[in-house]
Amino acid sequence: MYRLLIVDDERNIRIGLKAMIEREYPSLFSIGLAAGGAEALELHRSEKADIVVTDIRMPGMDGLELIRELNKLPSPPAVIILSGYDDFQYAKEAITHKVREYLLKPIVREDLHQALNRMLTDLGKEQEVARELSELGKYRAEQAADQLNYILLHPDLPEHEIERRFAKAGLSPSSSPFVVAVVREEGPRNGALAKLAEPYWKERRSICFEDKDRNVVVIAEDEAAVADFARHAMDRGLHVHIGVSLKAAGAGQFKRGYVQAKQALKYRMLQAQPGGGIFYYSDVWHLPMPQTYPEDAFRRLANLLGTGRKQDIKEQWHEIMDLREIRRLDISYLERLSRMLNEQVIDRVFADYGEASVEILKIYKKIGYLYDSQAVFSYIHDAEALLLRLDDYVKDVKEAHVGHAEMKAAVDYICENYAKPLNMATVSNHVSLNYSYFSETFKQFTGMSFVNYVKKVRIEKAKELLEHTRGKVYEIAEQVGFESVKQFNRVFREQEGISPMEYREKAWVQAGVPE
Repeated sequence: MYRLLIVDDERNIRIGLKAMIEREYPSLFSIGLAAGGAEALELHRSEKADIVVTDIRMPGMDGLELIRELNKLPSPPAVIILSGYDDFQYAKEAITHKVREYLLKPIVREDLHQALNRMLTDLGKEQEVARELSELGKYRAEQAADQLNYILLHPDLPEHEIERRFAKAGLSPSSSPFVVAVVREEGPRNGALAKLAEPYWKERRSICFEDKDRNVVVIAEDEAAVADFARHAMDRGLHVHIGVSLKAAGAGQFKRGYVQAKQALKYRMLQAQPGGGIFYYSDVWHLPMPQTYPEDAFRRLANLLGTGRKQDIKEQWHEIMDLREIRRLDISYLERLSRMLNEQVIDRVFADYGEASVEILKIYKKIGYLYDSQAVFSYIHDAEALLLRLDDYVKDVKEAHVGHAEMKAAVDYICENYAKPLNMATVSNHVSLNYSYFSETFKQFTGMSFVNYVKKVRIEKAKELLEHTRGKVYEIAEQVGFESVKQFNRVFREQEGISPMEYREKAWVQAGVPE
């Protein structure tokens, strides 16, 4: 459907033209009406018209002035002017402003229809050309993105190959100086940034593409151009973080600029308030590299978990995350602290005490990767919450291991009766515990489910028999409580990675036992 705007200061003419057009072209046009040039210009700005039919002589802003103002806008509409016989001089001037059609009043229905038909044919051709140009532009943009991403993803490309691909992206290997900017939107990435950035930079004849991490990469004229884009994004409600490289020139410095911009972008973690910002490599390249790390502090933090001393845990964590020290040093110091928390504290808890609850794992997912957090403050807060939850978790597991005599009795019963048919109902009855309570507590006590624990005990007993007796595999399977040799073979391979016979042969070879 085309948008058509009728402009005339006489109401009857506006209504009559509208009726004439709608009868001939039902459902083809969405028609707006304006009583003067100023009103028409306002309507066009709020909803762009494809065709404007306007009188020349009107009070206030007349038809000529309206046409001049429309031609100042991007992609002005096609115009049909209406005039009387006395308006010929006005009509001649209007034609110099690329008016498509000229109709005399009173309007003849057939003349109006013929003029509209010609304009519709022209508009169809223009739209087809625009579509083809858009497809061509899109193809060229994709080609440029492919070439530049290839350079970024292949660290060992020779200089002549970098220059060749730089040229294929539409850039001169010896181009004028530029900066590389890496842009990411604050919060979840939903594609809004790319939709905003691509037409913006295309209009300014700058290269813009997405890298493998879905950041928008821009090769811009200078830092001021990047700052203009940040304001443009903010005006449209999109908060962006932008890392900006040092000034660069030529294909050989493109990749270096990209690395610098990504490094600068990391410093968004240290901003005081959310809401986007620009981070310049020139402001951070000189920061010193860390020489030491708080190894002992992390050791103390790990040892505090499970003690219930929450205030001590908080103080130790905040001592580690000393923001004055973090801001003084290269961002790699903060990255290392995050890794040390994961490896020396959280992973150690999971290794010693088994997989934590779903709620704890959800918090861990939030802080597992430093740059998933909006800022260092949110990272510190979420990590503290996780540490306090882990403290409770470890404390509960320790209490389960230390205080549950019933669980010790259950384990002893399994070790004494592994060769018999065993199920959780039998064992929970033996220790006089509720079935559901027993299931949960047993898992906390042993670190595994009842079924897996029984399998583990039986396989350990089977390994002893395979090493020290010459019993057949099916006999050993029966002796340790498996219902069939097939089930025994499957479970043994699941736990040991090899079959029972392979295990026996390996054990006998190591012990020097003759077959």
